[in-house]
Amino acid sequence: MHDIRLIRDDPAAFDAALARRGVEPPSAALLQLDERRRACVAEAQAAQTDRNALSKAIGQAKASRDEARANELMTRVAVLKEALPRLEADETRIGDELNAALAALPNLPAADVPDGTDESGNFVVHERGDRRDFAFAPAEHDAIGPALGLDFETGVAIAGARFTLLRGPAARLARALGQFMLDRLCQEHGYEEVAPPLLVRDEAVFGTGQLPKFAEDLFRTTDGRWLIPTAEVSLTNIVREKILGEGELPLRFAALTPCFRSEAGAAGRDTRGYIRQHQFDKVEMVSIVAPDLSEAEHERMTTCAEGVLDALELPYRRMLLCAGDMGFTAARTHDLEVWLPGQGAYREISSCSTCTDFQARRMNARYRPEGEKGTRFVHTLNGSGLAVGRTVVAVLENYQQEDGSVAVPTALRPYLGRLDRLEPK
Repeated sequence: MHDIRLIRDDPAAFDAALARRGVEPPSAALLQLDERRRACVAEAQAAQTDRNALSKAIGQAKASRDEARANELMTRVAVLKEALPRLEADETRIGDELNAALAALPNLPAADVPDGTDESGNFVVHERGDRRDFAFAPAEHDAIGPALGLDFETGVAIAGARFTLLRGPAARLARALGQFMLDRLCQEHGYEEVAPPLLVRDEAVFGTGQLPKFAEDLFRTTDGRWLIPTAEVSLTNIVREKILGEGELPLRFAALTPCFRSEAGAAGRDTRGYIRQHQFDKVEMVSIVAPDLSEAEHERMTTCAEGVLDALELPYRRMLLCAGDMGFTAARTHDLEVWLPGQGAYREISSCSTCTDFQARRMNARYRPEGEKGTRFVHTLNGSGLAVGRTVVAVLENYQQEDGSVAVPTALRPYLGRLDRLEPK
């Protein structure tokens, strides 16, 4: 959500920033609504002031036994009394229109975000890790996985397309990866482990920006709740409608949860294998910080996610997304893309974004700086640390052996009873 005062101050800069995201200039329409709302407020305030003054004059007229004057004043008060509810209703209606228009606009890109309309405009920041030199032609995960318990057919039979059943070694691998990631983030990087609700209310998904624009990407229950598309929703809303002390910041949360996405806008994409599912597990990081620390926190969060890939010895690269490829709430996004030798391509495995005060305004999440009476909006950040299913895919493809088995990354072996190899059935 944007601050209308900033738009009033420099509408041209606001329009120029959104133009980088392919949005037509909105400031003229927004400011027109703002002027109408402010006119209603001024008219209502003037009417209330007149009503108060007339009421006082009525008392004075009655005290002097001037009934004619008192009756005239009472008539004028009645007119104002009738007009006030209409003015207040107009103010509310126009204010709702303005808020809806503001809520439909994405966040402004940070100054260092490159221009571009799609992923072709993204920038490689760095590449890490060595790609393995295979003595055989590496297979894709959907060829390796079934013998290890990645059961696509049964998942579809039970739940339909984009659902997979994990059994035996594949299920153990996914569980071990999730626990490893969560332990690393919480024990080594100071994130607080959270077990959040998987079902949330409208205001929670509005606060993190999924509503109203992206409702079709979510699953909704019959009682009006939403299945979380990411634990970001639950974790960020921990501070909704709160005023924190500056000494409480930063807050860092991490959770391993199932995530649910309808993939409404992804028809035809990644229909094979385990890349794009309606249900998947993910370890999510969320940080709540003071504005002057959000830049450093974004780098810290991205580095934490990279550390998981480093520990698993998976080659990857960091991408700085261009303005046209970022998510709705992001001001800057780093994507981590892991190398998949079976596909011969890098694929996204983590996305770390700073949202500045965009989500905080939607949630009314604030803090009070030390020594100040007023409050300010916090900055929020979120990132994957990592997507568990895609990490399963990465391990299968990078650690595959010619006999169909898969070596277990050294860092993961304590989570699998010191097992060093997953054997196919």
